[in-house]
Amino acid sequence: MPDFDRTDRTDRATQSNRTPRADRTARTDRRTVLSAAAATAAGGLALTGAGAAPAAAAPADRGGHGGRPATAQPPGRELRALLKEIDPARIEATVRKLASFGTRHTLSAQDDPERGIGAARDWILAQLRRYAAASGGRMTAELQSYVQEPAERIPEPTRITNVLATLRGTTAPGRVYVVSGHYDSRASDVMDATSDAPGADDDASGVAVVMELARLMATRRTAATVVFAAVAGEEQGLYGAGHMAERFKAGDTDVQAMFTNDIIGSPTADDGTRDPYTVRLFAEGVPTSETEEEADIRRSVGGENDSPSRQLARFVRDVAVNDATGMDVRVIYRRDRYLRGGDHIPFLEQGYPGARFTEPAEDYAHQHQDVRVEDGKQYGDLAEFCDFRYIARVARVNGAALWTLAQAPGTPRGVKIVTSALTNSTELVWERGDEPDLAGYEVVWRETTEPEWTHVAEAGDTTRHTVDLSKDNVFFGVRAVNRAGHRSPVAFPVPSR
Repeated sequence: MPDFDRTDRTDRATQSNRTPRADRTARTDRRTVLSAAAATAAGGLALTGAGAAPAAAAPADRGGHGGRPATAQPPGRELRALLKEIDPARIEATVRKLASFGTRHTLSAQDDPERGIGAARDWILAQLRRYAAASGGRMTAELQSYVQEPAERIPEPTRITNVLATLRGTTAPGRVYVVSGHYDSRASDVMDATSDAPGADDDASGVAVVMELARLMATRRTAATVVFAAVAGEEQGLYGAGHMAERFKAGDTDVQAMFTNDIIGSPTADDGTRDPYTVRLFAEGVPTSETEEEADIRRSVGGENDSPSRQLARFVRDVAVNDATGMDVRVIYRRDRYLRGGDHIPFLEQGYPGARFTEPAEDYAHQHQDVRVEDGKQYGDLAEFCDFRYIARVARVNGAALWTLAQAPGTPRGVKIVTSALTNSTELVWERGDEPDLAGYEVVWRETTEPEWTHVAEAGDTTRHTVDLSKDNVFFGVRAVNRAGHRSPVAFPVPSR
């Protein structure tokens, strides 16, 4: 196995020379960027009172510094402690155990105790139940199962089972955040249910992140509910995630974010170059579930880059690009890669915000391939090609996002820009949340050509705020803040008369 410590040190020194110029610019001097992130966030506004907001805000209340968005949030003591406990050795053990079941193909054996998807399912459930036992009753682990009738890549009725661990929130249990990886695997032929398909990178790596976070968060209290999911049927057509999303929708569940971790096992590309401190985050622009009415509004006022999923991606960068994770999050303005799809898509179809974490550059010899040696080259999705310290860093990114989401207020609802009269100022209104520790709100804005929020103004504990800037020239948003200083994702407004 490669010496990843030594390799990573070399990569850190040479990475900028191997990266395209645009990427180098975005990741200039890692230490400077991370220090700027901490400084920017530390200068944030701490809302403590319940007073009315000023009539209007100056157009430069707080701007971003050092290339970081003005909305960046520094990791607190509890989050730093959580992230330090993420264990690469445990992650490695999980990946190797899942790979040891031979194949985890959705159509493989469900009743063999040693080989096939059933054996993997039962092992995952047993581990999650162990973690739940340490939660003081806050976490439960269960199977979510249904029979999929014959469909594309499903030749006969097949039981598809998700394994879920649910950590119930203490003060806002109805608000839900989901993190997933898929535990099924495949060989070169997607219908081959018998050949070895260890699926180490795709996607034991994602399941390992989900399980490690479930282990660590089980012993901690969160305000909102977090669901840790290992889903099946992904390689056959996103069946397990589709069923889970449908169940949430049928139950009118308030899922405010969903992350899938799929192919996050290695920072090494097919040409051998490495980018060990970056993870890609795919986030759609125009919502998959957009209605005709919503499309008309978007075409009228803009917002192609301001979907709930894009706001979620900005939030991840706000809370997870810092010295506590050691990572950069490269947001990709696409729903997913060309010719591919992930388990966030069924959630997008149900109208839930979702995004996909994936390693920076894939090596296709080590995914969707029969295990074999050909012309002296090893093919197959084997554990030996995973970098477990890299997976641990991706876990820290996920942990920073989930922990902050679950402790912060929910994303503001009913956010609107008042358009009843022609004026060169902007008035925003919104609904007040019901969180018991809610401190107030902040208004954010940026130029229409900027990718991230550049200014923040304190609005206070109110539902209305005016900014002395023209709504015609910039984009606005609103986020909530609690007394501990945790900020929600930004909500993008719609026009209202």
